[in-house]
Amino acid sequence: MIVLSLFDGMSATQQALKELGVPVTRYYASEIDKYAIQITQKPGNFPDTIQLGDVCNVSIADIGHVDLIVAGSPCQDLSFAGKGKGLDGERSGLFFEAIRIIKEAKAINPNVKVLIENVRMKQEHMDTMSDALSDALGERVTPHLMNSSVRSAQNRWRLYWYNWETIEEPEDRGLVLKDILETTVDDKYL
Repeated sequence: MIVLSLFDGMSATQQALKELGVPVTRYYASEIDKYAIQITQKPGNFPDTIQLGDVCNVSIADIGHVDLIVAGSPCQDLSFAGKGKGLDGERSGLFFEAIRIIKEAKAINPNVKVLIENVRMKQEHMDTMSDALSDALGERVTPHLMNSSVRSAQNRWRLYWYNWETIEEPEDRGLVLKDILETTVDDKYL
């Protein structure tokens, strides 16, 4: 599988695919945070990741065929905790770069799969994102709301848009904060 991860962060998607046993032939990452890139590229993590830099400069013409695109565009302008600029905001507006890239990928691979994640937001922003994704994919997609607490100790609601039949909701692990707190600190972090 050839994967393109937009707004890749520390490559959590790559870790998830590894844990699921999904074989990845090539993994392209669009990320600008130098520390996140350093963690991804560290030996023992994912040093073979092909770093593409700023999402505004990503072109599918340079990559070619892609099987899966994942993206979690910046949420600061969409979040209820944010300033409410929505998709007109400088950061959250980068979602439309993902739409551009999805359209480019779809032209090369009509069967490209897409998974988009973002925060719970106002209905108007959800509708705009759903409409843009549906247009890019040529089929109607609507978000699935899921709480991250089923897999972590965080109580964080997230929206997931995807273009396949169904998504199996993970079993709740029942984790709470005390389950993830560390009682010792490794000297290498000091």
